[in-house]
Amino acid sequence: MFSWLEKNPFFFAVFVFIVIAYAGIIEILPDFADRARPIEGKKPYTVLQLAGRHVYISNSCNACHTQHIRPFKSETDRYGAYAKSGEFAYDRPHLWGSKRTGPDLMRVGNFRTTDWHENHMKDPTSVVPASIMPAYPHMFSKNADIETAYAEALTVKKAFNVPYDKEGMPKLGSWDESKKIVMEEAKLIVDKMKDQDVKDAFERGEIREIVAIIAYLNSLK
Repeated sequence: MFSWLEKNPFFFAVFVFIVIAYAGIIEILPDFADRARPIEGKKPYTVLQLAGRHVYISNSCNACHTQHIRPFKSETDRYGAYAKSGEFAYDRPHLWGSKRTGPDLMRVGNFRTTDWHENHMKDPTSVVPASIMPAYPHMFSKNADIETAYAEALTVKKAFNVPYDKEGMPKLGSWDESKKIVMEEAKLIVDKMKDQDVKDAFERGEIREIVAIIAYLNSLK
């Protein structure tokens, strides 16, 4: 049917361009469409949680952990309710993953606590004796990049209409307002931690990566 295209390079190139453009539009437009909405009750990440998500990605946690519970009894019994598309509306990029060296973390906030995560990141075998996960001591000494997280939140608010600053949703405000909110959120986590260096850093106005990633993991429910 389309054999004539093979003999006409110009029209073949035009046809290929149209197909690629059409596919690109289908891929991009849903991000801007009103119908691409999260499930009821889903909120965008706070700035601190976004900073923790950056830590999660930069340490390649998504290479060993999925965040997508499949609709099988064996999975829902272990991890909780199966994943629904609207739960990923604010995930850019999504972190579904394709390999489970470790367990799925989509709802880890429902069954792990701040102190558990602290111990696990410092010494995985202290809480999971058979764990092959490496320790992440640098998270306890390196500061989280809050400014980049704030910039990302501001960008997706403007570009994708993510509902920051709306009633019942996380507040961004100005940079100074956001810093205050981040410190208040971080304090709730630091108060439950044991690491004295992390506590001392917080008293100096610094937020360690471990605090940010715990905020992110606690938000996964």
